[in-house]
Amino acid sequence: MKYPIGIQDFKTIRKDGFVYVDKTALLYKLADEGKTYFLSRPRRFGKSLLVSTLKYYFSGEKDLFTGLAIDSLETQWEQYPIFHIDFNGSDFTV
Repeated sequence: MKYPIGIQDFKTIRKDGFVYVDKTALLYKLADEGKTYFLSRPRRFGKSLLVSTLKYYFSGEKDLFTGLAIDSLETQWEQYPIFHIDFNGSDFTV
């Protein structure tokens, strides 16, 4: 088994065969039932991977979710405009 140490991109994890703990049923519930959420988690706790997963979900990339719980829950797989800012690779010290 390959573990995705330091990999925060959902597409990379799925395409390259890394272990992925399926929480997509909760992701579907978040997107389908909710209105506004504030997602607060400690450092190194999966925030970037969650945002990456949401990006591919709202992009309508159904093939990435094959075999996961959301595959049987979502029926429409529509594409939505996405505005994604990634602050991971930058040095913001002055």
